[in-house]
Amino acid sequence: MAEGMKIRATLQGDVADVKALINHIMETGLRKDAKTGQLIPAYFINHVVATLNDKTVLEAQWGAAIAKNPFLGFKIKGAKAGDKIMINAVDNKGGKISGEAAIA
Repeated sequence: MAEGMKIRATLQGDVADVKALINHIMETGLRKDAKTGQLIPAYFINHVVATLNDKTVLEAQWGAAIAKNPFLGFKIKGAKAGDKIMINAVDNKGGKISGEAAIA
């Protein structure tokens, strides 16, 4: 993966608005290679965990139907400026992608 993940977290009152762009090809396993006609093997993110100051605030199981370079957006109530958001993703081949940001 080139960059992995970009995260932006902004505070709106006591609610943090978190937005993440995850760099991943997200192959379903159903598409054929244009040259060979062979199926391209499945390769997708299947588990995502987000934490706020090391406390889990979001956990998701994804499947092959998520688009390439998925965007994840969510809100966290009770956050403060400077709190640390960390997002970890694991794909079906065991690859790991992670990113972190401080709430601004």
